[in-house]
Amino acid sequence: MHVPRYRLKSEKHRACDPSGKPAPEGRLAQILRKVESGSLHTVGELSLEFNLSPAYIQRIFKQQTGVRLAEVLAEQRLAKAADLLANSYMSVKEIAHAVGYEHASSFVRAFQRRFTQPPGSYRQHSEHRKS
Repeated sequence: MHVPRYRLKSEKHRACDPSGKPAPEGRLAQILRKVESGSLHTVGELSLEFNLSPAYIQRIFKQQTGVRLAEVLAEQRLAKAADLLANSYMSVKEIAHAVGYEHASSFVRAFQRRFTQPPGSYRQHSEHRKS
């Protein structure tokens, strides 16, 4: 699975908080650890946990890593879904809900965009590779 790679930019590119002061490096490190933990999160959950607005947490993440936070989180969800399709008997609808999609149709569209095939085909191809 391809997960967008990101790393902190140089010190001169560090984000500033609304008052113009540099964003606390420790807070971004905590956010990065949370994102990299393997658990699935949303921007809203992260913003609540770190007491930041969703717009601000996304801005500092993008400014300091060069990658959109929402893109990283979506890729993690789809990678988890691909793993569940290949290694479980859960239905597509169950997988969609397990990885955070409210509607299975939205999940199917996102999955097909990312993997260029619908979830059912992905599962079939995964089964053939195991045999």
